[in-house]
Amino acid sequence: MEPERKKLPIGIEMFRKIRTAGFYYVDKTGFIKDLLTSWAEVNLITRPRRFGKTLNMDMLRTFFEPDTDPILFQGLKISEYSDLCNAYMGKYPVISISLKDVEGCNFEEARDMLGAVINEEAMNFQMLMDSPRLTEYEKKQFERLLLEDFEKTSFLTGSLKLLLNLLSKHYGKQVILLIDEYDVPLDKAYQNKYYSQMVSLIRSLFSQALKTNRHLQFAVITGCLRIAKESIFTGFNNFKVRTISDTDYAEHFGFTDNEVGSLLAYYEIEDAYDTIKEWYNGYHFGGTNIYCPWDVLNQCDKLRVSKDAPMFILLTLPLFLQNLFIVLHQLSLYF
Repeated sequence: MEPERKKLPIGIEMFRKIRTAGFYYVDKTGFIKDLLTSWAEVNLITRPRRFGKTLNMDMLRTFFEPDTDPILFQGLKISEYSDLCNAYMGKYPVISISLKDVEGCNFEEARDMLGAVINEEAMNFQMLMDSPRLTEYEKKQFERLLLEDFEKTSFLTGSLKLLLNLLSKHYGKQVILLIDEYDVPLDKAYQNKYYSQMVSLIRSLFSQALKTNRHLQFAVITGCLRIAKESIFTGFNNFKVRTISDTDYAEHFGFTDNEVGSLLAYYEIEDAYDTIKEWYNGYHFGGTNIYCPWDVLNQCDKLRVSKDAPMFILLTLPLFLQNLFIVLHQLSLYF
C-alpha cells in the first residue's frame, strides 16, 4: 500500500488551512525573518499574479495576530529564530485587507466596493465596542465603520487610519497593516476611464494610514504593478520597494529550484524534473531563478495520476500574456 501523502494546495490561499488540513506547504516563513531584520516601515512588493502573494500575506497575518497558535509554525524556518518568535509571534494587532474586488464600471461603484472591504475588516474587531480603553466618541466613530457609513469621502479615506488608531489604543501596541492587490482598483479605473478619481482616493487613504502614523508598526503592500504616474506614495520617507529586479525577498515568492526538486521527490515523480525545469523555470527575480507555483502544482497534480501527462500549458500561456500586459501597462503609467 502506498503511503498517504499530503494534498496539493492548488488555489489554497489560507495559511492556517494548509497547515491544519493536510496540504503540502512550501515553506516561505523565511519571509517573516527577512521582513523583520531588513526593516522598513512601509514595504511595497510587486510580483506577477499566481506567485503566492496572497498566501504570504495570510501567513504574515497568522504569525503576528494576537493569540496565534505556535504549532502552526512548528518545524518551519521561522521557528529556528526563537528570539524573533518570542518578540513578535502573536504579539500585534493586524489589519489585513485585499483590494482585488474593488472595481466597478464607474467611480461610485468602485468607491462603494472599497467601503465594503474596509467594513468587512472592521467587523473582525467588534470587541472594540466594549473596550474600556476607548471613549464613547471613539466607539461611535467605530460604529460608523460597522454600519458602512461612508457617505462622506473624507470618512472613507480616513477609515484605515481610524481603525489603526482604535486598535492601537485598545491593545496598547502599534498595529501591522497588510494590503494585498493594491493596484487592482487603479488598473480597473484605468480601463474604465475614472483613473484620476481613484488615484486621488487611494492616495489619500494610504497617506493618512501610512505616513507619519505613530500607531503603525509597519505595513506590507503587494501588487503586480508599481504605479509611477501620479504616484500614490508621493512624499513617503518610510517607504521601500522590492520589485522582481531586486535580490531582497527574491526566493519568497514563487518556487525555487530546490523547492521544486523537493516537491517532486515527495510525490515520487522526480523523473519529471528536467521537463518541468525546461517548461516552467522561466522567471528570474533578482539573482534567483523562480518557477510559477500555479503551473508547477497543476503539473505535479497531473503527474501524480499519470507520469505521461502532457505539460500544463493552458494556463501557462495566458499567464505569460498576462505578464506581458503588466509590462506594457506599467510603461503606459510611467509615460
